Amino acid sequence: MVACGNEPEVIEDMGDASFQLVNQDSTEVIFPDDFSDKYIVMGFIYTNCPDICSLITQNLVKIQKGMNYPDDVQFVAATFDPVRDRPSVLKKYGNAFKVGKNFTFLTGDSTEVFALMDSARVRSQVSMRDTTSDGRELYFINHSDKIMVLNKEAEVIFEYGGSMPMIPSLVIEDLNKVR
Repeated sequence: MVACGNEPEVIEDMGDASFQLVNQDSTEVIFPDDFSDKYIVMGFIYTNCPDICSLITQNLVKIQKGMNYPDDVQFVAATFDPVRDRPSVLKKYGNAFKVGKNFTFLTGDSTEVFALMDSARVRSQVSMRDTTSDGRELYFINHSDKIMVLNKEAEVIFEYGGSMPMIPSLVIEDLNKVR
């Protein structure tokens, strides 16, 4: 929702937050500080998701391509499954989606990841848990379906249902209005 002029209403201020995470290359990332002076288009996923996470990731890539890989926008996908989604797993996942430049996957220590999720109002809960015959733990997670846009001050200014097919065009339109 846009308030006066081109300035949208602030949904959530994450500017004072600081989360120590790692990206798909195992490089430390302080979120949102390391992306200062950029708009952030952010989705929340886990790589073992059987349904909407791939749609969220596809929508992020469509937004990125539709905006022609803008230098002033950082694309981020944060996992809420830090136990399984280690950097190498996220890198492989990103390669499968052919993510372009300015696209970062985030994971890290469970405490930091869950603090980020709480700050972004993303909810997740293990919905099914089992152990395979070889002793591996298998589980699925019910979770929020969200893509959000942060302005250059790390304030959340737009939120969308992340897996919906019309989202890329809406995000592009809204973001171009404020850029």
